[in-house]
Amino acid sequence: MGKEYERISGRLREFIEEQPVFFTATAPLSGDGKVNLSPKGLRGSFAVLDESTVAYLDFAGSNAETIAHLRENGRITLMWCAFAGPPNIVRVHGRGEPVFRDDPRWPDLIAHFPTIDYAPHGLRAIIVVRAELIRDTCGYAVPFMTYDEDRDLHAKRFAREDDASLNAYFAKKEHVAVSMDGLPGLPLPLPPSS
Repeated sequence: MGKEYERISGRLREFIEEQPVFFTATAPLSGDGKVNLSPKGLRGSFAVLDESTVAYLDFAGSNAETIAHLRENGRITLMWCAFAGPPNIVRVHGRGEPVFRDDPRWPDLIAHFPTIDYAPHGLRAIIVVRAELIRDTCGYAVPFMTYDEDRDLHAKRFAREDDASLNAYFAKKEHVAVSMDGLPGLPLPLPPSS
């Protein structure tokens, strides 16, 4: 029932770009470390960079497990499910890295997200993922659900922050600079936003 793909193109690309939510999964190398699974949303915060590379915007939050795991070992899986239309699940297994604001690649990468106002979300990093295995499966058991709109709560919460207050917010959070398993997380202070 499942199929492997050599590239992210055609109908596969259209499918993942149309989904309003996707999920990321990472884990540390330690066998007793915690697996992290996160939902991601906000229209315009995901981009296909080329046929084997995708990226998404990493916004302010109360932890940085994905960043910590990627900094340690780079392993990541992204997953999209069809909650409307024909059943489908797509997974991209690959290697990822967080690209921070002071990275020379930042200006070129951020240009891939022209339809979202990321300023009010406390943008911390751009997560870039190079696909190693691309697969789809049937998704027959995934329920139908409707997408109404993005929530505005994240932007409302973080729009009032500037670089200094955002750094202070992150410094107070137990699992932003250091992960739950003690791995280096988000480097603080953040480089200034431009």
